Amino acid sequence: MAPVPAASLLTTERPPLPVPPALAPVLPDGLRRGATTVVLGSTSLVLSLLAHACATGAWAALVGQPAVGLLAAAQAGVALERLAVVPAPGPDAALVVAALVDGLDVVLVGPQVTLTDVDRRRLSARARERGAVLLSTTPWVGAGAVLDVAPGRWTGVGEGDGYLRTHQATVLRSGRGSAAVPRSVELTLPLPRPGEGPAPEGSTPTLVQPARTGLRLVG
Repeated sequence: MAPVPAASLLTTERPPLPVPPALAPVLPDGLRRGATTVVLGSTSLVLSLLAHACATGAWAALVGQPAVGLLAAAQAGVALERLAVVPAPGPDAALVVAALVDGLDVVLVGPQVTLTDVDRRRLSARARERGAVLLSTTPWVGAGAVLDVAPGRWTGVGEGDGYLRTHQATVLRSGRGSAAVPRSVELTLPLPRPGEGPAPEGSTPTLVQPARTGLRLVG
């Protein structure tokens, strides 16, 4: 019998990374090693995915996502001691992402990463070889699963000021292979941090400044 390549063993024998329990209907296998997953429309959901992955010891990286600060990541439960941040990868973005895929468990690719479709295919292939998880907050050709957060209802804000406390949203899943059959789930964001139960009503607020000074989302 022909020997099994080491890269195949790495991808298939290592267990998938866990996801928030509320996402089980759309990601029943968790974040599979070697897979590429797209999350559109919700920074909160992306950070929750990173937090649950890091909670089991995974190392992660944020690349080209400068709008996400370390405070927001920490509040979502991301273990900052296992998080690398590259806000602006520059013209060699594909090489930067490839190097991170070689050494880390989860690499989040944001909108400030300039890639061609050829780059994306090569990076997906590299993730499969290394057993890493690629997450993207922009469309990605050939992604295994796409989570699209449809606009929902915010609660907590007054007439132009106050606190946005929760966001009721619908997550639509599409993709390839086992994700080819569309599924959806209703969520209340932000999701609980790893190890916590359901968040109390009105917790983890996101501040909205009064309308006279302009709207600004913090976190």
